[in-house]
Amino acid sequence: MKLFVDTAKVEHIKEVASWGVLSGVTTNPSLIAKEGRDFRPVIEEICAIVDGPISAEAVSLDAEGMLKEAREYSKWHDNVIIKLPMTDEGLKATAGCTEEGIKTNVTLIFSPMQALLAAKAGATYVSPFVGRLDDISHVGMELVQTIVAMYDNYGIETEVIVASVRSPLHVVDAALLGAHIATIPYKIFKQMLHHPLTDKGIQAFLDDWAKVPK
Repeated sequence: MKLFVDTAKVEHIKEVASWGVLSGVTTNPSLIAKEGRDFRPVIEEICAIVDGPISAEAVSLDAEGMLKEAREYSKWHDNVIIKLPMTDEGLKATAGCTEEGIKTNVTLIFSPMQALLAAKAGATYVSPFVGRLDDISHVGMELVQTIVAMYDNYGIETEVIVASVRSPLHVVDAALLGAHIATIPYKIFKQMLHHPLTDKGIQAFLDDWAKVPK
C-alpha cells in the first residue's frame, strides 16, 4: 500500500519525504487556504519535493469549468492529478479528462455506487472519506472493503485512496483490506512513527551505553 500525506504545508511534506516512505500528496482548497499562499506556487513546490501523484482540486461547479481548470493545472507538472467532486458535473469532467489523458482523483466518495460510477467514468483514483462516515455513526472502512471487492471482481484499474484518516488504526485497516493508498495527515504520520516501548528501549540502551568505559 502506498502512503500519501494529506497536507499543503511544505515543511511537513519535506519531513515525511525524508523518511523514505512517501509516494504522493493530496491537497484540497481548505488545506491550501490554511497556508495563505497562491495555489500554483504551492503545487509546484510540492511537485519538486515528491516524485509521485500530487492532487490539485478543481473548484468550479460545472463540467466545463472543471475541465478548464484541469487543462491548466495539468500543465504545471506531469505528476499533477486533478481532484474532482462526486457530482454529475464532476463525472462529466472526469470522462472529459480521461479522453484527454488527464489523470483524476474523484473525491468525497461516500457510497459504493459513487465509487463504481467514478470508475466507469475513467477516474484514476477514488477517495472514500472514512473518518467523515465514522463521524455519523457509519463504519467508514466497510465502504473501503466494498469498493475494493467490487473493483477486484471486474479488474477495475481505478485505485482506492483511503481519505479522511483520523487514526493510525485507519491506516492499518486500509492495508488489511487491500486499499491501494492511504492519504494521511501529518499528525497521524507522527503517531504512526512513535511507540512508548520504542522510546523506552532507546533510552535504556543509551543509559546502559553511558556506563560502558570509554
